Amino acid sequence: MRVLSLEAEGFRNLSALSLEPHPSLNLILGDNAQGKTNLLEALWSCTGCRSFRGAKEKEYISLGGRDMHVKMRFADNQREQEIQIHMQRGEGKQKKILLNGVQLPGAAKLFSAFQCVIFSPDDRELIRQGPERRRSFMDLCGSQISPAMLGCIRRFERLMSVRNTLLKDIAAGKASKKSLADWDTQLAALGSLLTCLRFRYISRLSAVCEQLYAKITDEREKLTVKYRSNLFRNSEIPEHPTPEMQAYYFEALQKSADDDVRLGFTAKGAGRDDFLCKINGLSVRDFGSQGQQKSTALVLKLGQAAVFYEKKEETPVILLDDVMGELDARRQALCYHMMEDMQVFLTTCQPEAIGLEQTARCSVYRMADGAVSQETP
Repeated sequence: MRVLSLEAEGFRNLSALSLEPHPSLNLILGDNAQGKTNLLEALWSCTGCRSFRGAKEKEYISLGGRDMHVKMRFADNQREQEIQIHMQRGEGKQKKILLNGVQLPGAAKLFSAFQCVIFSPDDRELIRQGPERRRSFMDLCGSQISPAMLGCIRRFERLMSVRNTLLKDIAAGKASKKSLADWDTQLAALGSLLTCLRFRYISRLSAVCEQLYAKITDEREKLTVKYRSNLFRNSEIPEHPTPEMQAYYFEALQKSADDDVRLGFTAKGAGRDDFLCKINGLSVRDFGSQGQQKSTALVLKLGQAAVFYEKKEETPVILLDDVMGELDARRQALCYHMMEDMQVFLTTCQPEAIGLEQTARCSVYRMADGAVSQETP
């Protein structure tokens, strides 16, 4: 997958820009707060996903501005396509998305059309934070290679929202506990499917990550990545959900109903699942050094790209936001090796620290006060 051109206007602090990126490596240089990350975010917006910085969509529009426009042409291994995103402040229809000139009702089709993998300075939080961050990661990664998983996640989240609202109504005396049964039947079916899909993805990711981590450490340390279900042992999770699995899930929901009513949310099921990273048998989150946590997050992201390539026979676009300078030569070399057939956008304040001598084919851009200019490499 390759970005062929990018145009943006009114996007955060970016001046109007028009780029035709290099098919391999694109270096984006400049001091802090000049717009480097904003340029990556303009590309990321074309995936249809939430901002990787946790920002609201309205924050894409520049301060004091009324609208913003992004237009990107890209090619996968089948054809060229075009994405346009228009957004404005004010009342009425405030966002318009077009894919190949056809207006879309939402951003879901962008996700299945254009895929990126983003590496950012806060990736270590994937290890350090709680389960919600890791669930979001595996759901994003799994959905990139399986449209069925994306649909399952969205239906599951809607059902969870309905059930949690019903729990509050029961606690307030506005509904009966018996009304949970119909929703629990649906939730057990979707939760069982989601558990199987996640387990399948993490099993595939784990095999790749174990190999990558061994390369980084010269096999002195062993990384394992294991799915952790809230209800099932890994040995009990089948390739596809079974009636017995769904029945067990339903029974668990019914048994926890009284506790859930007191809590006001659903405490059992796939909504509480996680995955655990260990180095030499010890939790990386609890016992890993900063270097081990950073390396684990790195190989998870590299593994995401590798699994996508293996499954889709297509390379994602790689966005590296000021992270290469933090890596030693061995980790830099692994990254460049893994991404040598992929299109990469790499931002940095310190070009001398990113192993530039390893990358002969590239375009170099300079960012200053939101304006971008191309330089001779």
